[in-house]
Parts: sequence; structure tokens; C-alpha cells
Amino acid sequence: MNKFWTVFGHTYISKVKSKSFLITTAIFLVFIIAFSNIQSIMEMFNSEDTDHIAVVSEQAELVDVLSERLEADVELESFDGTLEEAKEAVTNEDYTAALAIDETKGGLPSATYYSTDYSNQSLQSSLENQLQQIKVEMATNQSGIDPTVISSIYEPVQFENELIATGDGSTENVKTEEELSGARGLVYVILFLLYFAVISYGNMIAMDIANEKTSRVMEILISSSSPVSQMFAKILGIGLVGLTQIVAFLAVGYIMITQKQDQFAGEFFETFGLSDINIATFVYAIVFFLLGYFLYATLSAMLGSLVSRTEDVQQLMMPVILLIVAAFMISMFGLSSPDSTLVVVSSYIPFFSPMAMFLRVGLLDIAMWEVGLSILILIASIIIFAVIGAKIYRGGVLMYGSSASLKDFKKALQLSKKD
Repeated sequence: MNKFWTVFGHTYISKVKSKSFLITTAIFLVFIIAFSNIQSIMEMFNSEDTDHIAVVSEQAELVDVLSERLEADVELESFDGTLEEAKEAVTNEDYTAALAIDETKGGLPSATYYSTDYSNQSLQSSLENQLQQIKVEMATNQSGIDPTVISSIYEPVQFENELIATGDGSTENVKTEEELSGARGLVYVILFLLYFAVISYGNMIAMDIANEKTSRVMEILISSSSPVSQMFAKILGIGLVGLTQIVAFLAVGYIMITQKQDQFAGEFFETFGLSDINIATFVYAIVFFLLGYFLYATLSAMLGSLVSRTEDVQQLMMPVILLIVAAFMISMFGLSSPDSTLVVVSSYIPFFSPMAMFLRVGLLDIAMWEVGLSILILIASIIIFAVIGAKIYRGGVLMYGSSASLKDFKKALQLSKKD
């Protein structure tokens, strides 16, 4: 047991102190801080940028109305010269663009926008939208239609969502809109974290084992402790590394959200929730995250023991990566249709259930036996893969050579029996 903790401690400390871990963690933390302050950063760069538009038109009243409706960072200036002179002023960078406003035969406005490039699409769209609204108002007045009638036509339809009581007359077990909003945000976070953890830390486990075999350190390790003990020590050690990194991300993210809560209240929390979440959803998030990690970590350790060169790790890890990508894609599809047959079936398949079943638990009210069955299947699968993986690991760590194919499973099992 002491040897297990020695390998566990060495794996954790060496990975946490590594430059790759420190640099990766620092980059992600900077990204989280920058993302939470993206509005302030954009305002810092755009605070002094004002678009000056040279307007060539004889309709001074229309130009005044248009100018009042535009954003503060867009300024219209009536140009006294000809249109050609206005174009020349744009090419000399005296103006951002030129806008020629004319009148159609029906007395409605038409415009032509002149610029040196097409990069500023937002400015062009803003001018076009405001002119369109002015045109609608002018056409309404000309035809004698009451403006309130036009407003009522364009007003969004009243559409409400009301629950119907089930057969027993109860709606207690149905998630409210607030609970769904909160669960949706947590589902997004857990799906991305699990996807990131499996690919990053699973690959780290396989690479670590391959590196030790390449440097012949493995020969020393297996003489001092059992291969099975090493495998689980590495899985738990790197799992703790991942947990350390994720806790750092979540802590900084929570601090940023708390500080920017007033800014996010009208946008972020309404879309993704992260409030009014049932405590059971958090518990399921932790359970499925840990079970998903251990399932894929066991597979990664087993595959990593089959290769002798780090160059071969990616090739042999490809099936694991494809499985987690498939699980992620199914879950992304399930966000809009969590009760679809594909998601329901996937929630009982071990490779997909950590994401698919958590998705269903978060967004739907499903029977406890369904969740329990999925968890039992997942735990049983982890045990089976751990037993098989331990045997393959025991023989795989003794295999050397350039081969990196799935046929090496048989060879590893044969070596484990001789060990």
C-alpha cells in the first residue's frame, strides 16, 4: 500500500509542477478573466471610435431624423459638395463612408452607400435598418394608415407556456422554467468539462505510461510495486491533477460571475441559468463526471501500456477520442431534444451514459430506477474494464517494440498470465 501512495504522490506532484500544467492553467485562467470582462475590453478599444458619414442629400429633414436614431458612435454630416467630391473625401480618409439619399417617384427614400471596403458591415446594416423604418413610417402616412395599426402588426405574438396536470392531477414533479434554465447552464458546463477532462487527462495518462516505458523507468517500477497498483495510482494521481485544475477554473469563474453578476443578470443567467438549480442536479453532475473520468481513464491506461513510444500514443488513443467525441455530439443534439430515442438509448451505453444520462437528469424528470440502472451499468463497466485493463496493463508494460495496434491485446494478456 505504501508503494501505491508513493506512485500516486509522485504522479500528482510531478504533473502539478510541470511547465505544461502551469502554462495551460495560467492560459485558461487568463481566458476566463478576459471572457468575463469582454464587454469592458471591447468598450476600451471602441470608446473613441466614431464613424463619420458624409451625407449627400436634399432631404435635410429626413437626414435629421436618421441622425437622431443612430447610435452615438455614428455621426452624420451634411456634405456641401457633389457626390464625387464626397467619394474623394472618403478615399482621403476624411470620412468613413459617403451616403447618398434620394427620393423615389413615390416620395419614399432610397440610398446608396459608398465606402472603400466591405469590412464595416454593422455600420451599413444599421443605416439600412433605420432607413427602412423611416420608409415604412412615411409609406404609412402617405396611405392614411394609422401608425398604431402598423405597430400592432409588427408586435411579437403573445405566446405563453402553461403546464397541464398529469393523470393524477399533479405538476409537482415537472421542472419549472427557472429550474430548466439553471440545469441547462450546469449541463453545458459539465459536458464541456467532461469532454475536456477525458481528452486531456486520458491522453496524459497514456503519455505518462509510454514515457516511462521509453525511458526504461517502467522496469524499475514494476520490480518495486505491482503493475496493477501502478495503473490505479496513475489514474487517481492524474485524476487529482485534473480536479486541481478544474477547481481552479471553477473558483475563478465563480469569483468573476459574482463580481459581474449585475452585468450578467439580464443576459447570461437568463440564457444559461446557473441559478435556482436543484441540489440533486449538482450531485448527479459530480457522480457522472467522476464515473465518466474513471471509465475513460482506465481505457487510456490500458492502451498506454501497449505502446513503447510516445509517437504511437495518439494512434492507439484514437478509438477513445472518437468515443468521447460521439458522446459529446449526442449530448449537444440532446440539449434541444433530451427525450429523443437516440439520447435515451445512449444513456444506458457506458461510453455515452456519463453525458447522455446526466443530460436527461438535468433537463427532464425521469424515474429514479432509470438513473440507478444507468449508474449500475456504468459502475459494472468500470469494474469489468478495470479487471481486463489490469491484466492487459500487467502484460503491456513488459511489451516493447514499434507496434501500436489493437492486436497487441492478445499478446499483453498472454504475458500477464506468465507474469
